[in-house]
Amino acid sequence: MTHRVSITDWQSALQIDADRLEKIVLRIIECERLAAAEISVAVVDDRRSHELNLAHLQHDYPTDVLSFLLEQDPETDRDPLAEFPSTGLRIEGEVVVSAETALREADRFGWSAEDELSLYVVHGVLHLCGYDDSRDDFRRAMRRREREVLKNWSLTPNYTEERTGSGRCSDAAHSPSE
Repeated sequence: MTHRVSITDWQSALQIDADRLEKIVLRIIECERLAAAEISVAVVDDRRSHELNLAHLQHDYPTDVLSFLLEQDPETDRDPLAEFPSTGLRIEGEVVVSAETALREADRFGWSAEDELSLYVVHGVLHLCGYDDSRDDFRRAMRRREREVLKNWSLTPNYTEERTGSGRCSDAAHSPSE
């Protein structure tokens, strides 16, 4: 099995722990039973997040996380309600997360900006793996998986109506083709 993860820091608002983010991505790859994965994570500022959100999703505001599935093999439909939607797949993708958004949102949800950023990474990588949050049943499955992954770092996300209604992890994290 070949797994490659790269973390790139393109912002100066938050000191990031690239090793932690890489371990999170590798843990998801392992848990999701991917045959092979090449995933890059770019930590950016709100300006860049806004530019990408506008260019790819026509949303004129910065967002927390965007995911771009660049390649998957074999080409197959994945069931977001399956226990492991990407079992055996080879995927290549990029996740873009906003450090400034993490800094701004962390206190509202009762944890550090680093923990908030970790949630963004988990959410984005799970999108690459076939999870979806466009419907309530899909969202529940995705949230359950996020909690399972973050538990490895003794983290428990705070999901509130305010969080899901604020654009947080609700309309972000889609491929550019959507």
